[in-house]
Amino acid sequence: MTIVGAGVIGVSWARLFSEGGWEVRVSDPRPDLHELVERELAGLPVAASEDLAAAVSGADFVQEAGPERVEIKEEMFATLATHTRDDVVLASSSSSLLPSVIAKGNPAAGRIVIGHPFNPPELMPLVEVVPGPETTARTVDRAVEVYRDLGKLPIRLKKEIPGFVGNRLQKVFNDQATYLVQQGVIDVQDLDDLVRASLGLRWAVTGPFQSGTLGGGPAGMRHLVEHVGSQLTFETGSPDPARLDAVLTAVEDAYGTGEAAYERLVELRDVRTRAVLQPLGWPEARSADGPRQ
Repeated sequence: MTIVGAGVIGVSWARLFSEGGWEVRVSDPRPDLHELVERELAGLPVAASEDLAAAVSGADFVQEAGPERVEIKEEMFATLATHTRDDVVLASSSSSLLPSVIAKGNPAAGRIVIGHPFNPPELMPLVEVVPGPETTARTVDRAVEVYRDLGKLPIRLKKEIPGFVGNRLQKVFNDQATYLVQQGVIDVQDLDDLVRASLGLRWAVTGPFQSGTLGGGPAGMRHLVEHVGSQLTFETGSPDPARLDAVLTAVEDAYGTGEAAYERLVELRDVRTRAVLQPLGWPEARSADGPRQ
């Protein structure tokens, strides 16, 4: 299989697929591609190629993780359509571009689908599988099969929508978090700790609708909505874009910037994520009997 793009998401996908038994090729025009693969994916069956057409030749599955610019994706997917077999799924990791936009005018539109992970793909169970209007059922079924075989939880969306589902929910939540900090209600770190100690933990175990069912007791979510919910009549407010810089500065003051701070936060996130995956019932990626392309 081929990973297109060697950024943070692409490298994580490459690690996941290779540890799941796939023979992986990573393609990216960056001049340090070979050094990056040797450093980040050492010991894994991963090859590097700057030539996209050559990298996808003979591939059984393609996962694109390039820049979020439609003109770049259109160019990449035109190459993918020309140099892959008619049965090969062309999946994009895009978190913002609709599959219909990426596939517009592409002769392989039926094979193009969104396979949107949450970062990092090698750890986070979710993959949103989003079809476009021309995506075939076979393409969606094959993408779901591949992601599930890697130990992921592929969720099929019934139709495309900007932001998909995960990022739409995330946007609403993050807007309210920013608003509360701007209003002087809470500090950045305290808000993060509040979420980790309440909603984050609760939703990791149950999800919002199941949580609502439990919150209503034996009478279920209807009871919760009609009683406690009926009193939640306040306006939530919206963040002020003109004051966003102050919030960003507060985040930088809280967590730092630069390579050292990033590596420290990545390590902390990954250690904590790995620690909770198994107790929550999420499977590890399964190994295959032999390498696949």
